[in-house]
Amino acid sequence: MAKSLHPDSVLFVTLDSCRFDTFKRANLPNMKALGPLHRATAPSYFTFASHAAMFAGFTPGIAGLETPFLNPKFSKVFKMVGIGSRGKGPEAFQLEGRTIIAGFRNKGYATIGTGATGWFNPNTQTGRYLGDDFDHFFYPGDTYSLRRQLAWLQERLSEVADQPVFAFINVGETHVPYYHEGADWEVGDSPCVPFQKIDRSADCKHRQQACAEFVDRHIADLLAEFQHATIVLCADHGDCWGEDGLWEHGFSHEMTLTVPLIVRVSGAPIEAPPAKTESAGLGKWMAKLRPMNKA
Repeated sequence: MAKSLHPDSVLFVTLDSCRFDTFKRANLPNMKALGPLHRATAPSYFTFASHAAMFAGFTPGIAGLETPFLNPKFSKVFKMVGIGSRGKGPEAFQLEGRTIIAGFRNKGYATIGTGATGWFNPNTQTGRYLGDDFDHFFYPGDTYSLRRQLAWLQERLSEVADQPVFAFINVGETHVPYYHEGADWEVGDSPCVPFQKIDRSADCKHRQQACAEFVDRHIADLLAEFQHATIVLCADHGDCWGEDGLWEHGFSHEMTLTVPLIVRVSGAPIEAPPAKTESAGLGKWMAKLRPMNKA
């Protein structure tokens, strides 16, 4: 890791398939310390579509909330210049390129990413689409190699000198089969299989929570390095655990579209102002943020 992380750096973390209720219930002191937890809607219900949308600036959001960065329709953390309509509030970063990764690279950032799920496999066209814009990208080959991903990421970050960094990590442990290194159940035993008839929702709940807590313990150092920079931490989508007879994801449903979201911009946690005072206090609230990184 570089001795001093550039303050304009960005860390983008996606906990693949992590349900909002899992995140809220779990003991996650490091991730929850970043800022208030928000119940948000994902841009899609499976990994590729959600990441393609997020890589175009459409991060998870709260549709009825007129608050910068928590509602990407109101104003985005990552705004692609010349693409889509302009919101009503400020953008944290204005970017030009085919994706936000290319946009950060065009601004002189070192772009470093790692994705755990198969959609990031560089041997596929979808994987190349999601990963090719990074200067450095690592695909571990399975969904339970967080420690390898973090070690790789730390090594790449240590090579960065004075330039800002855009770092991305897609975490696979919270994705089916809900397995983490050292777990006391078999990796091949997935409790959440599409069209299953046996109710294993209790196993799903226990295992995804255990995986999220494993992630929190191991990602603490990375989060601490970026705490004075910008962090977007969310799930890309959720899963169904028997709701309406449905299992896993890949279809539109409340449980596949409801995700956790925590945002820090330039070290400032983004909160949702009280509804009654939001309009009057919005300008004063935004003034507390560090000056935004403009194009």
